Amino acid sequence: MSVQNLNTFDPFADEADPRGNPRGNSQDVGSQQDYIHIRIQQRNGRKTLTTLQGLPKEYDAKKLLKAFKKEFACNGTLVEDEAMGQVIQLQGDQRTKISTFLTEEGIPRTTIKLHGF
Repeated sequence: MSVQNLNTFDPFADEADPRGNPRGNSQDVGSQQDYIHIRIQQRNGRKTLTTLQGLPKEYDAKKLLKAFKKEFACNGTLVEDEAMGQVIQLQGDQRTKISTFLTEEGIPRTTIKLHGF
């Protein structure tokens, strides 16, 4: 007679996710790291803020920010975030201008995601 269900089982122990990721580490779920995200945030009233994140490492964010500010006639800053990396913030709604600027620089349009209303 074999008694198999006497093995101890801890339901709260860490076990592998069915997709191969350990529980709690959902860093690659959805694979958002391959995209450049351009988002818009509402400030107060009619003021908006455009953010750009996920820029490839071969592009210098400081030089790109300087080119954006000169080309779009707006102010901006470079914010260092521990989760997102370097995030470029620009004043106003600059989503379409940023996407056309990046496609002219040789970044494929399929890697750029536009978010917002």
